[in-house]
Amino acid sequence: MGDPALSRRGFLAATAAAGLGMTALSGCGGSDSGSSDGTTTIEWWNISTTEPAKTVWAGLAKKFEAQNPKVKIKITQLENDAYKTKMTSLTASGKLPDIFHTWGGGVLQQQVDAGLVEDVTDRTKPWADGLLSVAKAPYILDGKTYGIPFDIGMIGFWYNKALFKQAGISEPPTTWSGFLDAVKKLKAKNITPIALAGKEKWPEMYYWAYLAMRTAGIDTLKKANDDKDFTDPGLVQAGQHLKDLVQLQPFQKGFLGAAYSTPTGQAATMGNGKAAMELMGQWAPSVEADSGKGIGANLGFFPFPAVEGGKGAITEVFGGGGGHALRKGAPQAAVDFLKFFASAATDLELVKKTGTLPILPAAESALSDPNTKAVEAQLKAATGFQLYLDQAYAPAVGQEVNDSVSALIAGSKSPEQVTQSITKTAKEA
Repeated sequence: MGDPALSRRGFLAATAAAGLGMTALSGCGGSDSGSSDGTTTIEWWNISTTEPAKTVWAGLAKKFEAQNPKVKIKITQLENDAYKTKMTSLTASGKLPDIFHTWGGGVLQQQVDAGLVEDVTDRTKPWADGLLSVAKAPYILDGKTYGIPFDIGMIGFWYNKALFKQAGISEPPTTWSGFLDAVKKLKAKNITPIALAGKEKWPEMYYWAYLAMRTAGIDTLKKANDDKDFTDPGLVQAGQHLKDLVQLQPFQKGFLGAAYSTPTGQAATMGNGKAAMELMGQWAPSVEADSGKGIGANLGFFPFPAVEGGKGAITEVFGGGGGHALRKGAPQAAVDFLKFFASAATDLELVKKTGTLPILPAAESALSDPNTKAVEAQLKAATGFQLYLDQAYAPAVGQEVNDSVSALIAGSKSPEQVTQSITKTAKEA
């Protein structure tokens, strides 16, 4: 997860190198000062910018305030990439919000190593023990709890059943060669096979990550990070498999400049029936419907195919969830909010209204959508789990994975150069 000795100076250097601003928003890190009437204001930063989650989360904040009259919640909601950029800047400045979204893994590890995150092990143990273990894992570092999950899920292919049928594809592919054949059949019918947000890079990373898992295996990805060497032949081969896909020109026109959740982006392209597939997480159906129209009963889900001769299995999944962490020294009200957000009542509301997967066994009964059930079934049957690479690894390494894979898809880097670039960054991090 990167150098455990990383300091704030390391963050400052990394941020400056990335050309990011160093100015934190006013109030961050100091919002717990009480008002004259004894009211505590806490800042909550999240990435729920699309409906229905945006409205549901705002409603939950109001509900918490009603239950805690002396607490006010100030919400800041930012789109994924904007959030990551701002948090990198805030981390470098040493001023984090009271409550902030986290994916766990290496990014959270570096924030912890810099002394910016509250250890909530003891204060959450009485109720956090009841949360699903797989959901909690990304936020437990060195045996201590630094975050509480509200979601868990995986990346897989969402597909348009009607377009598959139109192309003569009777069943979702289970092998990589079968997947490439499906792409060819779709193109033969003048159907765009895949929607992709090339502008944001992280959706592109999913392809290389899964191919690396299927070809080289999860253990190889872990060893590469530990050894700071990503030049394993299996990882190079993953890039070659991705290059084979790119050469089929499977993506929508203008994909290199397309964002994820904008009206002309990846989710809208899929949600408006203009592409047959997108590789995305469990949140995809709601974003497709919010950014586009949604395709209703025509939407289906299947796991990333197996690669013939590879070390990985189709039952090994790639993904993660969302969680909340607290800045060092956050007020007790922030801990109370974590408990509220991880309660059975909140989990049931999130599952019912936003399509998240449950983090408490009691909320599983609220699952009704067949696709959400399909994702949960894949997770339950998983024989291995890999956290998002841009979160599992140190921030600089994760960003280089995204950048290099994006360059490969754009045609400016070879499979070998991808692994060499990631290795170089890992050794320098």
